[in-house]
Amino acid sequence: MVWDELKVHRDDRVSLRIESLFADDPERAQGFAVRAEGLLLDYSKTAIDERARDLLLALAESAGVAERAQAMFAGEKINQTEGRAVLHTALRNPGPDPVLVDGEDVLPGVHQTLARMEDFAEGLRSGRIRPPQGGRFTDVINIGIGGSDLGPAMATLALAPYHDGPRLHYVSNVDGAHIHDTLEALDPASTLVIVASKTFTTIETMTNAATARDWLMRRVGAENAGRHFAALSSATDKTAEWGIDPSRVFGFEDWVGGRYSLWGPIGLGLMIAVGPKHFREMLAGGHAMDRHFRETQGAANMPVMLALVGLWHHQVCGYPTRAVLPYEQRLARLPAYLQQLEMESNGKRVAMDGTTLDAASGPVVWGEPGTNGQHAFYQLIHQGTQVVPCEFMIGATGHEPDLAHQHRLLVANCLAQSEALMHGRSLDLARAMMAEAGFSGDELERQARHRVFPGNRPSTTLVYPKLTPFVLGQIIALYEHRVFVEGVVLGINSFDQWGVELGKDLARALEPIIAGTQGTEGKDGSTAGLVAFIRAAGG
Repeated sequence: MVWDELKVHRDDRVSLRIESLFADDPERAQGFAVRAEGLLLDYSKTAIDERARDLLLALAESAGVAERAQAMFAGEKINQTEGRAVLHTALRNPGPDPVLVDGEDVLPGVHQTLARMEDFAEGLRSGRIRPPQGGRFTDVINIGIGGSDLGPAMATLALAPYHDGPRLHYVSNVDGAHIHDTLEALDPASTLVIVASKTFTTIETMTNAATARDWLMRRVGAENAGRHFAALSSATDKTAEWGIDPSRVFGFEDWVGGRYSLWGPIGLGLMIAVGPKHFREMLAGGHAMDRHFRETQGAANMPVMLALVGLWHHQVCGYPTRAVLPYEQRLARLPAYLQQLEMESNGKRVAMDGTTLDAASGPVVWGEPGTNGQHAFYQLIHQGTQVVPCEFMIGATGHEPDLAHQHRLLVANCLAQSEALMHGRSLDLARAMMAEAGFSGDELERQARHRVFPGNRPSTTLVYPKLTPFVLGQIIALYEHRVFVEGVVLGINSFDQWGVELGKDLARALEPIIAGTQGTEGKDGSTAGLVAFIRAAGG
């Protein structure tokens, strides 16, 4: 079994230092990197050698990754637990070749919806679509949660240099402070609210939407409030009950999962902010990565190799977490977005057939942008007892030419961190440093030990030319396909999320108990005690 061979290979080279691989192979930096459409993925600073890579590629082949990918692109119902196709890729497919689901080409509908989105976005941006009281919509609130928030909020921040439309605000948390603080700063007469919920029943979203509606009704009148709304939903009966004009309702199909939905109607807020042209450029970047993923074989396939590196670190080496470290402040929300994409997709305990997984499922994914993280948690990454594989990202250039010196400093920090993680600092070097600083004897030894960096800590680095809409589309699609490959190799369904259901069900049952209209009978002692304390503390 390939898994066993991989673990034997790992054990045989347990004392290997990554830096020694460069001494053995002067061309390692070129041989253990992937280039695709202007991107570079360098995974040479990992312990993967040719034998490990061959075994990992064999693992992907034996799992049927290529065949499964073709099935996905062909519209087969690979989401078996829900009986659905998985075709978020169709949302960024310009055609002309058909994409079939149950024998029907879905692309005409996709393109029609995109055209409607563009017309609406341009109407808002130009002032053609106005508030009922006159003036212009200056602010747009997107109310959604999960995939209806994380993706568009991340992308809106990422593409800030391209904003030339109304200001965008994102509200997700059912905590009333989130909607309150957002509304507090806005003028209702010039605010449009987008409600993003496929079913128009998501409790957090609809609770916040009701609060926004009350705010609008008080300020602009009940007769005008409906014209301050748009909806991203397929539940047209429910949007009609809200008085939302059908021309402002944008639906999407069940073959688009929430965490993969940025490319369609869920991206409407982003389109309003940056304009249809730049939104289409993002779609083009995603589609370019789709083509690369479909058409490129073996170690030259960037999503495949990114996935295999992840599998090596988590399933083979046993490293429990993965840090995503974009050295790009405008990608500050990318780690949270990838956290959902990866952990909701591959955080499963059973295989497709319902049997318990033999290997560990997906890792914990976390991170922050650099250089901020260097002054927060890099201490643990460098000197802690757990190995944390790091995924660095850096653009070759920034958007501020007058601040090029700051971008050079940013790049230097990114590359220095990956270098430091690999090389570390030996005890002998630390002793020499302390001697030069004037220490001697036992104190020198004590101080030196605190300054040792074990090194040999793996990292990858993704380099892109500049964070444009096209590049953002590439990066998002790269990680989507990475998640897909990992899921196929693990034998799980990456496209359902049953793990979010139980807590929601229990929350609905707890609400009347917390309100005091029901007792705590049947609840465990801890939950009952917490309810009692909260009731008492809340007065």
